[in-house]
Amino acid sequence: MLVVINGIFGTPHSLAGGLQSTWKYDYTKYHPMEEIYRWMEEVERRNPELVSSTVYGHTIEGRNISLLKLGLENSEGKEKKVIWVDCGIHAREWIAPAFCQWFVKEIVDSYKTNKKLKEMLQNLDIYVTPVINVDGYIFTWANESTRLWRKSRSLPPGGSDCYGVDLNRNFNANWGTVGVSFDSCANTYCGTSPGSEPEVKAVMDFVGRMVDQILCFLTIHSAGQLLLLPYGHPHISAPNYDELVSVGQAAAVEMKKVHGMNYTVGTSPQILYPNSGSSRDWARLIGIPFSYTFELRDKGEFGHLLPEEQIQPACEEAYAGALSIITYVHDKPFTNGSLPDTAVATVTVSGVTMMIWSTLIAVLHTAV
Repeated sequence: MLVVINGIFGTPHSLAGGLQSTWKYDYTKYHPMEEIYRWMEEVERRNPELVSSTVYGHTIEGRNISLLKLGLENSEGKEKKVIWVDCGIHAREWIAPAFCQWFVKEIVDSYKTNKKLKEMLQNLDIYVTPVINVDGYIFTWANESTRLWRKSRSLPPGGSDCYGVDLNRNFNANWGTVGVSFDSCANTYCGTSPGSEPEVKAVMDFVGRMVDQILCFLTIHSAGQLLLLPYGHPHISAPNYDELVSVGQAAAVEMKKVHGMNYTVGTSPQILYPNSGSSRDWARLIGIPFSYTFELRDKGEFGHLLPEEQIQPACEEAYAGALSIITYVHDKPFTNGSLPDTAVATVTVSGVTMMIWSTLIAVLHTAV
């Protein structure tokens, strides 16, 4: 079904029999979407007390966008809060879905013996989407010529023959203002309107319905070894910017401890480039207090073709960083007794109203 391309793809990994009977799943290999779907089913089947699944949307080609929810029952009846983790919004960034699978594995393997993790899972539900851009991800497995495809597989707009939208430029967060293209052939094509793509709309609808419960939004990308915080627009700062930096820097310290790799913390305009329409910015704008983009390995040697031998170390350090952030945002309300900071306008306006307000502010800034 699949071929080896410059040693990057690896060989096909069949789950038939082995996974079902002995749970042999290789987390140090890249897996095609069919295997990831089956892996999700098996993780849920084997861990019913911890794991459940939800299909919360469909791609432009009709495939399921699915998540795993990790959480334990709370015997004290406290309101559970939510952590969001997603991977694979850019199709070619294979290390991101590999991390989401690794992240789930680490929690499943350790929560029974890790008292702190068990406590957090009693207070939190962690929603993990291994691949948002399912169509694009499948397309990157087709052959060598498609391996570096980034966008979704949306049909070309009128007058064009170029497929796809950059889903991380399509969210309703200062949409279309900076760091995007309106050329459908460009890798940063932002679509026809905010939330025009079904994959983006699925996330916005699902997350938007429980925004008051969500403490933290983590979206996983590659490459560059960066930890990005809101906002991508250079003229807007998050109201809790200092805290976001502090928490991000603490995570970077934990990541470096694992394999000595440096991760740089800052907003996208500070350490990468300005952009708009990202899921990270959208999450912060609707009132989720902590929102970060992880840009995993590496710094340019392999880029989006990270070899399989780097999957484990990359995931180990990223897990340390993610766990550092999750622990902080958990302890703030549940241990320290204080509620997390919210966006400036969430007390008086709805998330939707605030998104419109924030976009308007961005437009005014760029007009002067």
